[in-house]
Amino acid sequence: MYIVIIGGGRIGYYLTKTLLNEGHEIVIVEKEAALVDTLNNEFGSVCIRGDGCELATLIKVGTERAEMFIAVTGEDPDNLVSCQLAKHRFNVKRTVARIRNPINEPLFKKLGVDVIVSGTNVILEYIQDEVPTHTLTHLMDIEDGEVIVVIKIPENSKTIGQPIRNLDILEDNKLLLVVNADNKNRIPTKNTIIKSGDKFIATTTRDNEEKLRQALTGLE
Repeated sequence: MYIVIIGGGRIGYYLTKTLLNEGHEIVIVEKEAALVDTLNNEFGSVCIRGDGCELATLIKVGTERAEMFIAVTGEDPDNLVSCQLAKHRFNVKRTVARIRNPINEPLFKKLGVDVIVSGTNVILEYIQDEVPTHTLTHLMDIEDGEVIVVIKIPENSKTIGQPIRNLDILEDNKLLLVVNADNKNRIPTKNTIIKSGDKFIATTTRDNEEKLRQALTGLE
C-alpha cells in the first residue's frame, strides 16, 4: 500500500518505522530540514522537505496514487487542510488526521476526514473506569523520562476555588486536559478555576509527579 504521511515528528517517525516493517511504501512530508535528514539517514530516501498544505508538494510526492493519507503534524489546522486536499483534489479514499484539541473533532468529522485520532480522547476512554480514587495515578510512560499522570482534586484540597495561575506549577509540566465531576472536559488555561472532583491530565517527569500533585491539590 502506498501511504503519504504529513509530519515527521515523533508520531510520524514511529508510524514510518512500523509501516515500513510491514512492507508498505511510504513517503513523508516534513518542513524541518533536520528531521528530514534524520528520517532519511535511518529509513533511506523516504522523506521530502515541504509543506503538506501546499498543492505542489502533494503533487510532487504522488498523492494521486496514495491509498491512505495520514496527517500527524502538531498543528490541527495543517492536518485538516492537508487531508482536505488529499480527499477532494487527489481523491484519496482513506484520510487519517491527528488532532491535539478535542474541541476540533466535530469540525474534522463534518469536513469528511475518515479517521480522527486524538491522544486526549484515547486517554479519556482509558481513565473513565480505570482511574481510582487516588489523587495521583501514573497513567503511562512516554519516553525520555516523560510520563502522563492523572491528578484528582479531593474535597479537602487547599487549591479549590483558585485559578491555575496562582499555583507553583513547574515548567517541566504541561496540563493537557481537565475533566470535571460530570465527565465534561476542557483545555485548562491560566484562568481555569480548580474545583473539587476535577481530574487533571498532565505530562511531567517521574521526578516531578509528586511535586505536581502537591501544587494542584495543596496537600502534602
